[in-house]
Amino acid sequence: MTKLSVNINKVATLRNSRGGNMPDVVKVAVDCQKFGAEGITIHPRPDQRHIKYSDVYDLQSKVNTEFNIEGNPNTEFISLIGKIRPTQVTLVPDATDALTSDAGWNTIIHKDFLTDIVGRFQSMGVRTSIFVDPIPEMIRMASQIGADRIELYTGPYAEQYQHNKEKAVQPYVEAATLAKNLGLGINAGHDLNLENLNYLYMNIPWLKEVSIGHALISDALYLGLEKTIKAYKDCLKVTTSEV
Repeated sequence: MTKLSVNINKVATLRNSRGGNMPDVVKVAVDCQKFGAEGITIHPRPDQRHIKYSDVYDLQSKVNTEFNIEGNPNTEFISLIGKIRPTQVTLVPDATDALTSDAGWNTIIHKDFLTDIVGRFQSMGVRTSIFVDPIPEMIRMASQIGADRIELYTGPYAEQYQHNKEKAVQPYVEAATLAKNLGLGINAGHDLNLENLNYLYMNIPWLKEVSIGHALISDALYLGLEKTIKAYKDCLKVTTSEV
């Protein structure tokens, strides 16, 4: 079964735009789990533009599914993971001024650094995933580094899907097949939505987890959070028309 992890960063963005605690990030996380999400994802950035470090501590005792914390492993982030000990940490190479994550790690150039970080987090009992593009060399090195999983950056897939979905998904199928053969678990995330998610799942049914935030929270404005989570979970099933 492919798990749905809901990224609640955008909820924090809305809250921060007015100050105070509306919407309540912790309550949204609790409700997402109640409505069927199998995980909660957050990405605390150094500028705290959305999820704040204080939110991470508030969420710690409330997330009873999988708790996935994404981030670039700077000193503060490493310290945070050591204190929280989430289910999973996803290493993302985004710059401090990046609008959003837009590329995976060059695992070859950063092999030594990532090997050290992965080893440190695994010694804490935290499953470690490396955010990568669907490039075979990067995936092979992620395996040599010792990561438990990779997360495939699906931004290009989402962009090309509307033009040629077969061509869009091909490199991801090849990457996921390689990762599977290397013994890596495969997650996926970025720009996945109700239009393109099922096709990705049908082609890579062995995905462990998808992390979805922006599109899911946007859909919830129209459908409501409970119906939206159900709709995304339905995308992670084999539909009758495609059996």
